Amino acid sequence: MSNFFESVYEYVKKVPEGKVVTYGDVARAIGSPRASRQVGWALHSNPQQGIIPCHRVVFSTGSVCTGFAFGGPEVQKALLEAEGVEVSEDFQIDLSKYRWKYAE
Repeated sequence: MSNFFESVYEYVKKVPEGKVVTYGDVARAIGSPRASRQVGWALHSNPQQGIIPCHRVVFSTGSVCTGFAFGGPEVQKALLEAEGVEVSEDFQIDLSKYRWKYAE
């Protein structure tokens, strides 16, 4: 597994319950600000479902992922709602309320 993928997984594991980050947030946090799509690919290949909470990563618009790799947008919505994140009927999240601002 590449160091890039490992960096993605380690960062996403830090996202707390009830919060979300965007693909771009992850890319910037690991030092690859132009690699949002690669972050998506890494999460699509998530080797540890349930340990690496990829459901907490959303699009920059606040939308859940239409092709959520582990069951579709309805599953991602349900997982986030179970953690207290409000997700609208059209699968949108208020990033101003739920976006995690990580600071080391």
